[in-house]
Amino acid sequence: MPTATAAPKKSAQDAIFAILVAVTTALILTTIYWVFERAPTEKVMGIVQKIFYFHVPSAYSMYIGATACFVGSAGYLVKPSAKWDALGRAGAELAVTFGAIVLTTGPLWAAKAWGYYWTWDPRLTTALLQVLIYVAYLVLRGFAGDGEGERKFAAALGILGAANLPIIHFSVQKWSGEHPTVITGKGGGLHHPDMKIALALGFAAFTLFAITLLWARVRLELAKERLAMLEEDAIDLGLDDRIEA
Repeated sequence: MPTATAAPKKSAQDAIFAILVAVTTALILTTIYWVFERAPTEKVMGIVQKIFYFHVPSAYSMYIGATACFVGSAGYLVKPSAKWDALGRAGAELAVTFGAIVLTTGPLWAAKAWGYYWTWDPRLTTALLQVLIYVAYLVLRGFAGDGEGERKFAAALGILGAANLPIIHFSVQKWSGEHPTVITGKGGGLHHPDMKIALALGFAAFTLFAITLLWARVRLELAKERLAMLEEDAIDLGLDDRIEA
């Protein structure tokens, strides 16, 4: 019977998800400890430099969300299904969430490094454009209806957002600008081993955090889709009239 095989599968997924949440939580706490207790304070910028260990992994997680949105959007345009749509929507939400962290931590760091919070630096400008594209995606999905036409139009936006990713990445090399390149050493580098460990932990923690959020949102969207289908079936069968009676 379908229920006999579905229940163990769901139980296994729940167990894996619980383990993922536990590991992610442990990694985030370890990262916070390492950044503030083990990694030395940078001599020039001081404690503000520690924003770096959260700023860069957040940008990487934004890329993960954008990639997930691209895959889901492309999949939906090729073969429309609830799974592809859920992946695209969850990816867009992830890109906006971590993009907001990037656009918050970046200016805080810039205020110390440059003396002002914002400049129309190529990387900052393209990152802002990236977030706005996915905000438009979510606004469209939230307020323009949930029909197939609206979903396909949003999917096209999801693909457009992914096209901006390489522009963000190579903007500093192509158009110069003031954005530092710390990891390669041109912006000062990470000289102390504990600094490198802190950054590695940050990447690991934010990657797992992004995967956890993505998985949770996809599961929620699919559950909402199944509930909507059950409600439609109930209406078709006239069960809603019987319940009200």
